[in-house]
Amino acid sequence: MRWMRAAGRGLLVLVVVMTGYVASGAHADEDSGAGRGPLTLATAGDLTGYLGPLLEGWNRTHPAEKVTLVELPDSADETHAQMTTDLRGGDRSRFDVLNIDVNWTSEFAAAGWIRPLPRDRFPLKTFLPPVVDTATYDGRLYAVPYVTNAGLLLYRKDVLAKEGVPPPRTWAELEHDAKTIAPKYGLGGYAGQFLPYEGLTVNAAEAVYSAGGTILGDEGARVTVNSAAAREGIGFLARGFREGWIPRAALTYKEEESKQAFQDGHLLFLRNWPYAYAVASARGSKVAGRIGAVPLPGPNGPGTSVLGGSNLAVNTHARHPDSAARLIAYLTSEPVQRQVLTKGALPPVRAALYQDPALIRQFPYLPTLRAAVLSAAPRPKSAHYDQVSLVVQAVLHDALTGRETPEEAVRRLARELATVSHR
Repeated sequence: MRWMRAAGRGLLVLVVVMTGYVASGAHADEDSGAGRGPLTLATAGDLTGYLGPLLEGWNRTHPAEKVTLVELPDSADETHAQMTTDLRGGDRSRFDVLNIDVNWTSEFAAAGWIRPLPRDRFPLKTFLPPVVDTATYDGRLYAVPYVTNAGLLLYRKDVLAKEGVPPPRTWAELEHDAKTIAPKYGLGGYAGQFLPYEGLTVNAAEAVYSAGGTILGDEGARVTVNSAAAREGIGFLARGFREGWIPRAALTYKEEESKQAFQDGHLLFLRNWPYAYAVASARGSKVAGRIGAVPLPGPNGPGTSVLGGSNLAVNTHARHPDSAARLIAYLTSEPVQRQVLTKGALPPVRAALYQDPALIRQFPYLPTLRAAVLSAAPRPKSAHYDQVSLVVQAVLHDALTGRETPEEAVRRLARELATVSHR
């Protein structure tokens, strides 16, 4: 997960933000009273500092509701561990508002760690439709979408132009180009995020989904992974490592390592989040001006991305829940969401921003990203998601390294997920 990456820094223009914030329908200050006061916002590490200025804008205009930012580790797995440890402390928890990975919503809600939120307090109809589903559990809203994400296929458009071929739309085209074109230019063929961590779960799910399969159903109550589609998807990735068009180094890649390999000119194709396109296109990058982005390929055409991003949730034991809801309304207002994109290079949840001509000129991948988000699927929903993800990582790593065949891996995955689901 790389929802705290950004391509630049900059201060929020306060007048613009607050004008848009009031217009967004957020509750005005005359409602002040019970439930208001200082807050603590916990998030994964903000590596480029874009979030601090957003909160400074809030703090200057809400002196009685100031927010203290607590940055946890950059790794999603470590952030999850620290958040859950804190939340298990009940009313001793330090955190009021939590910036959580979209796939933690079900787990946190089922555990009673985050409180239901009133739908009518937030402009959910202005968001891209798929993102709202990531914030719900058992039919209720438990968080508000803050940042969305969908995987894209980045490619060296200069290399493909020299070869006279378009970017791949299918796995067969991707495999062919990775095998035949990449070596001519001294490049690795294709990479994603294949280190055993959350990113491997994402890459595995995308391969299974793109082939038409699923992993879990009924919010984790039913295991559906034992299918021909899952064998095809996992087999595609395993074949890449076996045949060498996915370099062995990719077994050590998370988002940043894979982005750096592409940015340094070592890869023809890369699956990553849009932030990687923005950073690799920036001044100083070895491939700036020479890259493009298209939807992820699938067996017979465009594949299916996993829906990424983060949601804002309120701790069940938050000291000032009304202020927490007001802060969430501020951070999801359209002017602030614009800054999330322009200062953080993070995909906003507000649908209108994807059709803004000025933003499209600045971020040419926005139409492709919008299409990818609208067709994306969430990771498997489960109250035991952390255990589900660990199982997927372990089994897939064995398949990619050749310790198990794809067929064996799928059968084992089904058995181990059934054990998790019945706990």
